[in-house]
Amino acid sequence: YKFWEWTQGVGLFGLWKLFEKTKDEKYLSMLTSYYDQRIEFGLPGKNVNTMAPILALSYLAEYTGSKKYMEVADEWTKWLFEGGLDRTPEGGFQHRTTDDVNEGELWDDTLMMSVLPLANMGRILGRDDYKEESEYQLLLHIEHLADPITGLWYHGYSFKRNDHFSGAYWGRGNSWATIALPLFDEILSLKPSLRRYVSTVLTRQVDAVAKLQDKSGLWHTLLDHDDEGSYLESSCTAGFGYGILKGINMGLLDPKYKETAEKALPALLDCIDDNGILQKCSYGTPMGRETQDFYREIPIHPMPYGQAMAMLFLMEALD
Repeated sequence: YKFWEWTQGVGLFGLWKLFEKTKDEKYLSMLTSYYDQRIEFGLPGKNVNTMAPILALSYLAEYTGSKKYMEVADEWTKWLFEGGLDRTPEGGFQHRTTDDVNEGELWDDTLMMSVLPLANMGRILGRDDYKEESEYQLLLHIEHLADPITGLWYHGYSFKRNDHFSGAYWGRGNSWATIALPLFDEILSLKPSLRRYVSTVLTRQVDAVAKLQDKSGLWHTLLDHDDEGSYLESSCTAGFGYGILKGINMGLLDPKYKETAEKALPALLDCIDDNGILQKCSYGTPMGRETQDFYREIPIHPMPYGQAMAMLFLMEALD
């Protein structure tokens, strides 16, 4: 947590949700300490992934009434909305990262890292233009990444190549969608027609994901490859478990899918060591551009986003 990136951003969102649920002041103190230190140190350049910490910060600014936090969240969101981030053809948020431009590329990660913060700031500030832009980004990503045949999501789409790179149905990438779709409705209270569409897309995905769950309760890092080379992975399992339960609790999914999440719960608990650290979590994963073997070779390493995804799943299971 000495950095300001997507890995920390997802972790901070999990910590915010933990405070929101428990109202334990120690979690609030952890959040404010992080943001105070990072802001004082100086924030990095803006891109899709460094937008991720703005999601938790926007909730924190709203809760505390901190002018300092709100000014940062407002500056970064305004940059995103007003065109500071490169756009793909059709106006999509190009998945520019700290390391790569990724020209003309849409990634499923973007919904969690940048579009949800925009949506939440639209809610907080009463900015209909922010809300509408976030809804457009959601629809555009669904159009290009959600496979209507399988129901699964591709990791990315390239307007330059006009393809889905290696065609991977990557586990954690799919779980970003499973998480983000219910959160969009929670944040924006989607109008009935759009809510119905989101429910349809989520149901199609979860129905496919449920059929690909390993007998252990976990999912493979490549969802449609159950060979030994595509290892069982904990962060996508946590994301699917959380998104499924969240979707059910919000009325977006049929309760029949609760069985799938319940099967994942003990499997995920078995991945948590005696120190509370989630093991079997795949490391940060850029685009597998030419071959799906790229995903098989991503190392296993405990990460803040894995911790947060597990926390979200466990908290939703307690409701």
